[in-house]
Amino acid sequence: MSRDVIAVKDVGKEYQTPRGSVRALEAIDLTVAEGEFVAIVGPSGCGKSTLLKILAGLLATTRGEVRLRGVPVTGPRRDIGVVFQSPVLFPWRTVLDNVLLPVDVQRLRRAESVSRALELLALVGLAGFERRYPWELSGGMQQRVAITRALIHNPALLLMDEPFGALDALTRESMNVELQRIWLERRETVLFITHSISEAVFLADRVFVMTARPGRILEEVAVEIPRPRALEVMAAPEFGSIVNRIRSHFTARMGS
Repeated sequence: MSRDVIAVKDVGKEYQTPRGSVRALEAIDLTVAEGEFVAIVGPSGCGKSTLLKILAGLLATTRGEVRLRGVPVTGPRRDIGVVFQSPVLFPWRTVLDNVLLPVDVQRLRRAESVSRALELLALVGLAGFERRYPWELSGGMQQRVAITRALIHNPALLLMDEPFGALDALTRESMNVELQRIWLERRETVLFITHSISEAVFLADRVFVMTARPGRILEEVAVEIPRPRALEVMAAPEFGSIVNRIRSHFTARMGS
């Protein structure tokens, strides 16, 4: 791995409510290296999505700092791609036009971007669907369009917030394999947020485990399982050992 793409130092976040302040995050420290796939897991309400919005420049920190390739993140950045749980596709735009939305918004050269969009759509298995509309696609296909849209402007960092959380179990597994294939092809730098421990272990090089609110980094777990990983690896003892190690943090809290 080369230099860090993202560096988070002592980040905290508080929200002001009519009943006082609420601490969402506290003393978050983490880094993601160039071409690395990192996942974050934690209980509901621990601040995972808040952290992602801070990394994307959509929320300001209360304290601490986030740097993207050495430059402080103080607002939305054009070199960050974001994929949310919902694909958020415009129903009146074709698949190709949805993918090209960042190009239109950022006023990039559309002619050059069309060929890139077609290449990316082929990469995610959607060649031939360029002129279709979102309502003609399955949920998994729509999320592939969202991933392609997030990659169209060649971002320095791809942030993914529970991108497969709304899919059924079989489609979700298929999308995990698909995302791994895309990542192996392109080696984008990815920070992936999920509630699923097995999904995190299957996809990531490292998994950061967060505590309940206020969210802190409880442990960093390396996943030293060779790639490419087939779904069958989930039955392997080494995979189960890593999953159980992460799960133990939450079961211990529930039992206390």
